[in-house]
Order: sequence, then C-alpha cells, then structure tokens
Amino acid sequence: MFIVQNKLLWRRAVNNKQVAGILHTYGDYLEISGENAFRVGAYRKAARAIENSRQAVADLEDLTSLPGVGKGTATVIAEILSTGKLLALEELKEALPPELPKLLNVPGLGPKSIYTLHKELGVRNLQDLRDVAEGQKIRGLSGFGPKKEQKILEGLEQLHARPERILLHEADLVAYRLLSQIQDMQEVKRVQLAGSIRRRKETIKDIDFVLSTLDPITVAKQIVSLPEVQEVVNHGDTKVSIIVKVEEIVVSCDVRLVTEEQFASALHHFTGSKDHNVRVRQRAKQMGLKVSEYGVENTESGETITFSSEQEFFDHLHLPYIIPELREDRGEMEQGDKANLPDLIEQHDYCGDLHMHTLYSDGANSILEMALAAKERGYEYIAITDHSRSLQVASGLSIKELEEQWKEIEDVNRQLKGEGITVLKGTEMDILPDGTLDFPDEVLRELDIVIAAIHINFRQSEEVMTRRILNAMENPYVNIIAHPTGRKLLQRDSYPVNLEKLFQTAKETGTILELNANPHRLDLNDEQLKRMKEEYGLMTAINTDAHSIEGLGMLPYGIATARRGWLRKEDVLNTLTLTELKKLLGSKRAKMNK
Repeated sequence: MFIVQNKLLWRRAVNNKQVAGILHTYGDYLEISGENAFRVGAYRKAARAIENSRQAVADLEDLTSLPGVGKGTATVIAEILSTGKLLALEELKEALPPELPKLLNVPGLGPKSIYTLHKELGVRNLQDLRDVAEGQKIRGLSGFGPKKEQKILEGLEQLHARPERILLHEADLVAYRLLSQIQDMQEVKRVQLAGSIRRRKETIKDIDFVLSTLDPITVAKQIVSLPEVQEVVNHGDTKVSIIVKVEEIVVSCDVRLVTEEQFASALHHFTGSKDHNVRVRQRAKQMGLKVSEYGVENTESGETITFSSEQEFFDHLHLPYIIPELREDRGEMEQGDKANLPDLIEQHDYCGDLHMHTLYSDGANSILEMALAAKERGYEYIAITDHSRSLQVASGLSIKELEEQWKEIEDVNRQLKGEGITVLKGTEMDILPDGTLDFPDEVLRELDIVIAAIHINFRQSEEVMTRRILNAMENPYVNIIAHPTGRKLLQRDSYPVNLEKLFQTAKETGTILELNANPHRLDLNDEQLKRMKEEYGLMTAINTDAHSIEGLGMLPYGIATARRGWLRKEDVLNTLTLTELKKLLGSKRAKMNK
C-alpha cells in the first residue's frame, strides 16, 4: 500500500487539476523526447484518474486506490503533492531544445508529430518548423502529407496573429504589471489607468495610462526600456506607444505624459468613452466653456482652468461625479443633470456565491475547501451546484451521487456550525435539447437552489432555443438560469434566443437570470442587465461559476459588469441575507404550486 503522509501540507500545495496538469505535461514531454507509448500512456491514465476523482487526491490514504495508478505513478504523484512540481519533468525540460515544446502551441500539432519532426528534420523551434513547411519537406514524412503540411503553415499563422482584442482579466494582468513599475519611477508624480480598461469593458483593444511628471523625456525613456516591451511604436515626450508581452499576452499600450495641473482633465479625456466625451463637450459649450485634455477654457476670457481631481472637473460643469463604468452615454448625463445617478452595487454588498463546482463534477476542490474559502471572503452562504447526469463530459452527477453529495454537505455544515457560513444544496442541471430537465421534480424539490443551463445543441432555431429555456423557467423548482445567452467572449457567439420573452417569463414566474462573473462569459452583459432592470424591474444573481478556490476571485468582473448595467444592491440576489434568500427562493415554489 502506498501511504500518503503530511496530507494537510500537500492539500495547500496543489489541487487535483494542478496535479493532473503536471502529469499531462510530463506525458507530452516524454512523447516529444521519444519515450515508449506504454510509459506515456501510464501518466496520461493517472492524470485522467485524478481528474475524474471526486475526492481530493491529497486526502487519499492510498494513492494506488485510484484506478490505473500503480506504485511508480503513485510515487510521482506524491512528489507533485509535496513539492508542487516534478523533478523528472524539470530535467526533461533541460534536456530538450528549449524552444521545441513551444511547438505544442501550434494548432493541430501533437507531441508525437513534434518528435518525428525533430528526429527526421532537425526541427528545434517555430522558425525551423516554418522553414521545413515552406520548403515542402514535411509532406514526405510517414504519416504527414501535403494537407497536414498546409495545416501546419495555417497553424503557424494563427499562432502568430495577435488578437484584435483581449479579455478584461488578461488586460488587468498586463496593466497592473506595468502600473506597478511606472509608479516606482522617481520622476512620476501620479499615474492611473484610463480608457476602456478603467471603464471595465469586457474586452480591451489597448491599454491606456495617464501619468504626470516634470521630466517627460526621462520617464518616456524608462517606459520604452521596460522588460515587457516587445516593440516601440511611438516615443515622444507627450505620448509613448508600445507593444508589450506578459505571460503570452501581447497587447498595445498608450501612455500619455502630462503636467500635474493637466492630470485630472487628461484622465477624464482619455478614460472616455468617445460618446460620453462628446456629451461633456456639448454641455461645456452651452456654458461658454471649451473642454480638452489640458483643462477647461473659458471661451470669453481665454482662461484655462485646471483641476486637482476629476471630482473638481465634474463640479465645474455642475455635474455629480460620474464613475468610469457609467461613462458610455447611456443616460448618465441626463441622470447626472437631475442629481439622480444610482448608488451602484459594491463588492462589500455581496453575501454569497450561488454557482460553483467541486470534485464531484469538474471542479478542483472539495466542498469543505470551497466553503472555507468563501468564509475567508466573508460570505454568509454558498451553493454547491455541480453538473447534472447528462453532462458526462463534466462528470455530471447521477441521482444517487447527488444524494451522496447532500450527506457530505450536511457533514460540512455540521463541521462549520457557528462559523457564520452555510452551504446550500444545489445543482446546475442541464436543459436537454427537447426542453425537458435532467432531473425529475421529486429530486429538485429536495434541493435548496436549482440552476438550469444549456450546455449542448447550440444551433437550434431561436424559437426552439427560447422554448427550451422557457420550459425550465416555468418549472416551480428552477430558481436561476445560468449564463442565459451561452456566449463565450472572443470564442463563441450567443445562441439564438428571444431575450424579451425570457425577461417577461422571468417577471411572471419569479425566475432569476444570472450574470455569470467568469470573465470568459460575463453573461448577461451590461446592456442586457440595464434593459432587464429598467424595462422589466428584474433582479439578477451574480455568480462566479467557480471551478476552484481561485475561481471565486472572479467576482470583481461580475460586480464591474453589474455596475456598467446600472445595478444597485437591491437589484442583485446575492446581496440578500441567508434568511431573505431562502424566503425569496421559496416564494416561487409556493406561487407556482398553488
């Protein structure tokens, strides 16, 4: 028997998904180096066993109890658990040509093919691959041919093409890396993000900074010398444009250099949006003023007034402070003129996350671990909503497995009694292609909260897709519709659905439409949320759809989207106390079961 020691230490180090990821990487590197298929397969099999395990591998007394894990692979898993890495993998990385594994990023090119290309044609990096493909040397290799050679060339073009836009969380990673370095520059007095990233738009074309300094020439030189800079597009003493790379994310950045007196006006101007700025200039003109990035000019006297803050800037135009998220010309000027801007939701208003996954389906952590992480965030409650039985690709739960999970949730609640956190029994249940639900009512009525979602058959007509969702909403036990339009940003468009019918049915039935805070989704989006609130008087639920403890940290993206949608605390389900939440969830059942 292979006995696990120091379980608590290992548990903190890595979770199941991370262990499986290292094993998959090890398998790839072994295959690239020409290792025999049996050994490669053993590690891939162990990785799949860990991915499918509904128990934290660090909690196992005997690692060989996992299907397909023998003493050898158990030793490797134990090393990963105890150190967070695998020495054999690190040694393999040193032994292989350093650029060779990057070929795994080429679409359609697997480790076995990379081994052949390296062995037969001496390919060591992406440029070598391009050379042999353009020289038509690949097509002659066994198992390749002209079509695969052409696909490799297409894959290389796809790999090197920089996307026009990136996701907000990716932009944040780059922006805050640069921001911290610019803040440390001695000659910089103030620096702040501007543009669409400051307005918290869901996708970003480029990242804008505004900084004030007395020595723009020195600061500009320091900026273009930052280690992340890949290319300098413009190097002036009022504007620096660069292309930077951080952890494989490549994006353009514009840095505006102004005086301290100009900073507030420049920050407002370069935050935008363009439509908002047009409205501001129109207002200023009516007041005999002219607004620019340098200040506000009195057109009669020619005097230019500058400000110490944006608050002073708005005061001068007889407007309340308009937060960046609202600067889209969607009514903020009209409401501001009436001193009637909404008091928007803040992260501290949030009481609990109602959509997350655990080891029972495709999550990385246990119920207890998710509950403790939520407790650390100050939450009053969470709901465990693992996938239902039809979604086998995500290890969906059978009815029996769901009932086993209920017992574990009860055990966790007993353990955490008096700790201020309650775990609710839930499910993310599939709405099947024919409109039926994945679990019968006799199961759903036993749950505290039921989320319904579409995960397959996205190409049905708008009428059929809408009817599928309406069927779920008309069920008395379905509380929330998850990611209602099914989109994935920069990957997949929304499926065809009549949102007006969804909004109307939500109003009639008391069903909640989710704002999924995962930055790949942000579904519903800001404009849909604003319309849903203003035209139908509906609330939403902001959920992270977390598949790990780290996933709980995606909440700020949901909060930002809600703020862009003009939502207040009272417009969001998750701001209710546990008592209020239970009462609201139960009201739909009571209403529809009369």
